[in-house]
This record gives sequence, C-alpha cells and structure tokens, in this order.
Amino acid sequence: MARTFILIAAMLGFLGVALGAFGAHALQARLEANDRVDTFQTANRYHLIHTLAILGIGILLSLSSGTLDSSLLRWAGYLFTVGTIVFSGSLYVLAIFNIRIMGAIAPLGGLALLGGWLLLGLAGWRSVP
Repeated sequence: MARTFILIAAMLGFLGVALGAFGAHALQARLEANDRVDTFQTANRYHLIHTLAILGIGILLSLSSGTLDSSLLRWAGYLFTVGTIVFSGSLYVLAIFNIRIMGAIAPLGGLALLGGWLLLGLAGWRSVP
C-alpha cells in the first residue's frame, strides 16, 4: 500500500504543479474575468499540501514496521486522496468554468481532509513507542 500512496502523490503532485502553472498563465484572464483567482489559488494550495500528506502516509507505511497502526494510516491516505480530489477538484471547476454548484461540493472534500488529519493523529496517538 505504501507504493500506491507514493504513486498517487507523484501523480497528484505532477497535476498540481501543471494546474498551478496553467492557472498562472493560460487561465489568468479567464480567472480574473470570473473573479476566481483566489478560488483557483486555494484549490491549488490545498491540492499541493495534501499531496505532501499523501506522500508522507506512503513513507510512514513503508518505514513504520508495526510501530504505527497501518490501518489508520491507510484510511488517512484514502481520505486525503478523496478529499483532495473532491475539494480541490470542485474548486478548480468552480474557478475555471464558474459553475457555482461546485462550491457546495467543496465542503464534502474538506470534511474528508479533516478526517484524514484526525486519523493520522490517532495513528500517532496509538503508536507503539
């Protein structure tokens, strides 16, 4: 599972950098016209931060050797992955296409991200010294 989370992080990291560059250059006029530059930047920031969290989960799973609850770590990784896709994805769509209903979907992704952080903390709390 460690390998899977590292691969997911690599793909999301690539996509995050590409979208950030695309938004800063090719989409700049459109984002400004929609008054959605801040929305796009928020999507990209959360995208990249949680990509690093997913990478961290992959690294922890590969190195923990039983000191951390791998089940909690896996579920944290799943929630970070789903949360990143739903939260940032809905904000990207809102910013680029100005589809306002997407703003109502973003909080669901945010809840998944919060759940991921809670499970990561719980895995640390339950760790074997």
